[in-house]
Amino acid sequence: MDKARLTSSRLTLSCVAVALLAGCASVPTGPRVAVMPAVGKPFEIFVDEDRVCRQWAAQSVGSSDAANQEIISSAAVGTALGAVAGAIAGGHNGAGSGAAVGMAAGGVIGAERSSTGGYDLQRRYDIAYEQCMYAKGNQVPGYAPRSYTPPPPPR
Repeated sequence: MDKARLTSSRLTLSCVAVALLAGCASVPTGPRVAVMPAVGKPFEIFVDEDRVCRQWAAQSVGSSDAANQEIISSAAVGTALGAVAGAIAGGHNGAGSGAAVGMAAGGVIGAERSSTGGYDLQRRYDIAYEQCMYAKGNQVPGYAPRSYTPPPPPR
């Protein structure tokens, strides 16, 4: 196999790897916190509130587009820098190899940043979910149960 084909194969393999990594960041599908129904609350009402609060949390965090863009932009920057470094080190043939290595390294860096972004999305989702469920009177770990005291009667 000649060097041009080998470089092309490496570049193709790197592109496939980056494309697979781009699917890693996603919007949370549910909360990672346990919330219990308020004492005396019927379970059916709790299930309805859970559904509403999941929807609210998903809307409040938005989408994972920013995390996915991080992978793509890091891979693009890595490819460009790798091509320049490869061209300086090895001439025309080195540029292709450098681009392939740079793209792979950029993809790995982007995936790591995307993972951090995914953690942040999940944390924000959990907070929004907890706030919603707490506001509906449910028991959220770490918070004292709310008690409702009606206002005093008028004089």
